[in-house]
Amino acid sequence: MDTNHHIWRVWANALHRWGLENLVASFLEAAGPLTLIGAQMIYVGQPILNGIVPDGHLNALTSVLEDDGQREEFVACLREET
Repeated sequence: MDTNHHIWRVWANALHRWGLENLVASFLEAAGPLTLIGAQMIYVGQPILNGIVPDGHLNALTSVLEDDGQREEFVACLREET
């Protein structure tokens, strides 16, 4: 879990730089059950995405999409001031 939090911080910092943190946070809050479909799409594309995305990031992303508690924690991380 600590690894996921470290990865979330990397994502949050990038999203803050790009000015997308509120958009992503709002999307995650509103998407509800659709996030499960997103996680399944990542699982299907994992063989291709493994060469593009750093190690552990795909697992962290699927965890955020599948688990309501982790999704809420990540949204809180996005909404924090850097």
